[in-house]
Amino acid sequence: MRYGLIGEKLGHSFSKIIHEQLADYTYDLIPLTREELDTFLTEKNFSALNVTIPYKQTVIPYLDEVDAHAQKIGAVNTVVNRNGKLCGYNTDFYGFRYMLQNNGIDVAGKKALVLGKGGASKAVIAVLEELGASEILTVYYKENPGTITYQTCYAEHADAEIIVNTTPVGMYPKADDCPIDLSRFSNLKGVADVVYNPLRTQLVLEAQKRGINAAGGLEMLVAQAKYAVEIFLDTTIDDARIAEINAGLMKERSNLVLIGMSGGGKSALGKLAAEKLGKTFVDTDEIIIERIGMPISDFFAKEGEEAFREIETKVIHEVSAQNNLVISTGGGIIKDPLNIDYLKRNGKLIWLKRAPELLQSGHGRPLAPDQAAVQKLYQERLPLYTAAAETIAENNGTPEEGLAAILSAYEETLK
Repeated sequence: MRYGLIGEKLGHSFSKIIHEQLADYTYDLIPLTREELDTFLTEKNFSALNVTIPYKQTVIPYLDEVDAHAQKIGAVNTVVNRNGKLCGYNTDFYGFRYMLQNNGIDVAGKKALVLGKGGASKAVIAVLEELGASEILTVYYKENPGTITYQTCYAEHADAEIIVNTTPVGMYPKADDCPIDLSRFSNLKGVADVVYNPLRTQLVLEAQKRGINAAGGLEMLVAQAKYAVEIFLDTTIDDARIAEINAGLMKERSNLVLIGMSGGGKSALGKLAAEKLGKTFVDTDEIIIERIGMPISDFFAKEGEEAFREIETKVIHEVSAQNNLVISTGGGIIKDPLNIDYLKRNGKLIWLKRAPELLQSGHGRPLAPDQAAVQKLYQERLPLYTAAAETIAENNGTPEEGLAAILSAYEETLK
């Protein structure tokens, strides 16, 4: 009995984790080249499979049966081997519909843009049609039948109300990329991205900055997996399991990121939080010190703050691509909006807020050598911390109270 996922590049996939929580079987990640795909499907040495990029349409000629729903969509992401007969289904449809409805993204009567024309886009379009979108346009990077280019999209469809990304643009390791410029659209009501690694893509972050309801692809992945397992095993699973597994994955995969003034307890309490949550602790200042080979105060004196900030942003970029960390950041990371974007991709930002009169000064802090400097710096940075933080944990009492505030704040961000 073999269950698994076939596709081209699967190193980023969460599917194994999800399926093995939903069902009592081993689920393999099976990367295949196009040449290997033919042999694999012809030999039929499996019980059931999920299919991902770029094979959701390629597998169809190998199937003996395709259910009416998948046939209409024109893409298959679920294949079951029934006594040598390969039967195809599409659970992306149900996963995407769950994602929209669970996040309150109402598409009825709205113009929608779907980025990309692969297998996932076909399921997305079918959902948008079912839920009553008034107009659906497929956006592709070059001239292609049945699609519009990005140039045409910007020029003639800036009134779009819904945007859905089904391309891999913005997926790890190229998480800096954003598939479309949201600043061109003034009427947006909802944005959805089927990419789930990072947890919040740059597209989702750009939407959230603009106050637009936005959802990333992890919920869709969990939901479609639930529906796939039902087909694999001919069983029924309560929809509540989708929320349970999604919440567990978010808690495990999300980074807890502490921002705030130097001397506010980020490192000390961050280590305690990491122990409590079973996460790895990372101090970005410690990484920088190791990289520059000298104390930060010496580097400031020698190279200046601008050179330090460049190194800091590179370190933040590297660290934020990882998962399941508690990250203690330097007090000045909020000065560069790029740092905030990087950290929010896989992290929840908690401002560890300490009364300015309780903050430590000196001890190698180049911008806070004394209490007067601390007070001035605090007032300058106050609006930046306020804007960047997703929630606040007060740290004006005992370490135990500070830790409890951090853990409570982190739980709140995951809801």
